[in-house]
Amino acid sequence: MARRGSRAARRGVGVTARRAWQHGPVTDPDDLVPDAAEWDERYGATERVWSGEPNGTLVAEVDGLSPGRALDVGCGEGADAVWLASRGWRVTALDVSRVALDRAERHARKAGVEVTWRRTGLVEAGLPRGVFDLVSAQYPVLRKTTDASAEHLLLDLVAPGGTLLVVHHDVEREPDHAHEGGFEPFDPALYVLPADVAAVLGPQWRIDVDERRPRVVHGGGGAHHQLDLVLRAERLRHPAST
Repeated sequence: MARRGSRAARRGVGVTARRAWQHGPVTDPDDLVPDAAEWDERYGATERVWSGEPNGTLVAEVDGLSPGRALDVGCGEGADAVWLASRGWRVTALDVSRVALDRAERHARKAGVEVTWRRTGLVEAGLPRGVFDLVSAQYPVLRKTTDASAEHLLLDLVAPGGTLLVVHHDVEREPDHAHEGGFEPFDPALYVLPADVAAVLGPQWRIDVDERRPRVVHGGGGAHHQLDLVLRAERLRHPAST
């Protein structure tokens, strides 16, 4: 079991024990998983999908960290990656949508920062293990599998002493909103949530944040969601012996 830091203990909110909200039986789950072409179509249907501002939880949880090498999983139009790069992080950002990445690249050029953009999913990216000082997955579209491959990969990518930050909408508390907005027509029970990641943390990890919190978003896709689940954990340099 991962050790828990003081912030999680003070909160007393054991959201790692929560279960994903079940929208209903799925006869063919693959039919509900958007592919790259579908994401391109969704992004291409409007001039801008997201607000253009970095996610508030990322800013709150990362602002005090020393910059290093960062991975942005599912970067979308690039606001988080650009914000990190502007603060000295060396950022690799992944997304399957070419349309989204084109917008992200323009955002970075306008901001005068450099980001390594890669058109790929997380599992297919072939990234080096244990080298990222920050792995950020903000509302990621990561498919659940029986071997928890995405969850384990997120952990494996973090360097000793590095931080893993996973944030998702709390669809259990607001199931009526899970399919609103026209951009999220998938069953959340199919996707990796913070609780799923927390479940595979071992003794080499310390959980610093594991909580449900209100979110404030001014415009953009997903603004209708009111609650987030936040998991922040540190990979210990010297795990305690068991």
